[in-house]
Amino acid sequence: MFEKAGIIIQNFSNFIWGWPILVLLMGGGLFFLIYSELSPLRYLGHAVKIIAGKYDQIDETGQINHYQALSTAIAGTVGMGNISGVAVAISMGGPGAIFWMWISALIGSSTKFFTCSLAVMYRGKDDTGEIQGGPMYVIREALHKNWHFLAYAFAFLAMIGVSPMFQANQLGQAIKDILLFPHGIQESWQLNFIIGVVLAVFVALVIFGGIKRIGKVTGNLVPIMVILYMISVFVILINFSDRIIPSLELIIVDAFTAKSVMGGSVGSLIILGVRRAAFSNEAGIGTAPMAHGAAKTNEPIREGLVAMLGPIIDTIVVCTLTALAIIVTGVWSHPELNGISLTLNAFKLGIPLGGDYLLIISVAIFSLSTMFAYPYYGTKSFIFLFGSRYKHIYSIFYILLIPVGTMATLPTIISVFDSAYALMAFPTMISALLLAPKVKKAANLYFKRLKQGEF
Repeated sequence: MFEKAGIIIQNFSNFIWGWPILVLLMGGGLFFLIYSELSPLRYLGHAVKIIAGKYDQIDETGQINHYQALSTAIAGTVGMGNISGVAVAISMGGPGAIFWMWISALIGSSTKFFTCSLAVMYRGKDDTGEIQGGPMYVIREALHKNWHFLAYAFAFLAMIGVSPMFQANQLGQAIKDILLFPHGIQESWQLNFIIGVVLAVFVALVIFGGIKRIGKVTGNLVPIMVILYMISVFVILINFSDRIIPSLELIIVDAFTAKSVMGGSVGSLIILGVRRAAFSNEAGIGTAPMAHGAAKTNEPIREGLVAMLGPIIDTIVVCTLTALAIIVTGVWSHPELNGISLTLNAFKLGIPLGGDYLLIISVAIFSLSTMFAYPYYGTKSFIFLFGSRYKHIYSIFYILLIPVGTMATLPTIISVFDSAYALMAFPTMISALLLAPKVKKAANLYFKRLKQGEF
């Protein structure tokens, strides 16, 4: 029964991630990029100054500062998608998939600018009167009631899309591969359940503290996890420095020849790259606007500029490091490996003394930070649908899904997330496209004021 259900989910995921979603995400993002006249990318330096706190105002509307909003959003994106997701992309499509992840991320930066600017521009209030942001509030506050069904659809799908199962599954697998299996402990459902329960308790201690505690914890964890992981991969690249240039050449050549992808189709490779990039940086999916919508700011464009840094940090930097580690060590050509196991082999080869332990530390921080951020998104979606009175129901449901994730199979879990993300993209992108003129008008005014020295 469970096997049949898994096959159905996987088939639906493959169906929904076809050309329609590719056109929606890539075509929509390209439209945003051209429509904005590349203006967001021309203000990267200004965006860095914003997250550094130069423009923070204590009395502005919101719950967390710019840096914490970006940290929470990155904590939800820089996670196992950057370690396991990249490995899945390479194992399924070869090195060329990374190139299309890059393209998707660059285009996705413009998408993040528009969707997260809207999240502040059209913030709404929940049933307690607290200011909230996200695609569901944008749709409700800015669009005609005929479009409101998209808001409810997004909120429902988001509760599924931000579940912790993938993070728990891959963290559990890393714990077993690195810490338990080498010492003779055998695979069993009881072992998976115990790991899941321990992780659930740890996550519960943080998420029941609300967005302020989540923002504080992720604000401390995100820099640590990115720096530690980058240093580890740099060590691998130094040890295999003669293979870096050939690996980059392989990524580019394979992107247009698709020799390594199943079926040998460039079109299939593009879809795979966009699919994994969406799971990694979530541009156009709609989760990040919920975090950025909580930022303390009265300038929507300012938060949009902060948000566009997400795909650059997430995919262009972190995903590329993972990809290079896998490719330069040669483990990508082992078809029997997938997910975290593939990345683990790269770390073992690249750093013979302690590479696996460095990875388990990185994996733990990556997955836990994402599991800290996701329930914030899920709870906001639950409150939008059912009100704040019963919000702890979702938190409990979220915690219970962690042991489920450690016991489920990886292909089924990936298909569940991919399906939810694809469906979440429709309300997010449709509303952003309809409201794009509002963002452009606000952006032109903001950049004019910036040039005149008003800030």
